[in-house]
Amino acid sequence: MGGKIIVVGSSTGGTEALKLFLSGMPEHAPAILIAQHMPELFTKSFAERLNNLCKMRVAEAEQHQDIVAGRVYLAPGHSHLLLERFAGKFRTVLSQEAPVNRHRPSVDVLFRAAAKCLGADAIGVMLTGMGKDGAAAMLEMKRAGAYNFAQDEASCVVFGMPREAIALGAVDEVVPLPKMAERVLARLAIGRQL
Repeated sequence: MGGKIIVVGSSTGGTEALKLFLSGMPEHAPAILIAQHMPELFTKSFAERLNNLCKMRVAEAEQHQDIVAGRVYLAPGHSHLLLERFAGKFRTVLSQEAPVNRHRPSVDVLFRAAAKCLGADAIGVMLTGMGKDGAAAMLEMKRAGAYNFAQDEASCVVFGMPREAIALGAVDEVVPLPKMAERVLARLAIGRQL
């Protein structure tokens, strides 16, 4: 399979946090899948706005897209975003299943799929947000071999989701938002090659 995939969860304050994080990622960074709590009317235009700001190509995720480096897949506001292995590659899966933790898209759903499909090839990033969506599944990721980051309290708009993940022992590094892209790249050890 080769190559890592980054999965990101965010909620309140996440639109600004994602802008900062993604703008620090180089053009050929590993694929990034994002579950941001956001009404469906806004996800497409948000993806377009990010695409204009970032070196990576950002778009709202569609059903059964091949997941490739240099691309960011943002969960549409009406669907959970998962991934699956298919014909020797990974591809996106959209699901209209019921909300999880009162959210669709839910971070738990994305992170659980990453734990199951990717194991140690996943890197988890928990950004600012209210509540606990994603915390339990981030622990599943860690147990499956993933390396996980959480945004620190000082740089969060709401230190809910990161706090819950940290409390469960799901997080390997707690990082201020302005340093998040740099730390993820250091973990990937691709900074030197770009």
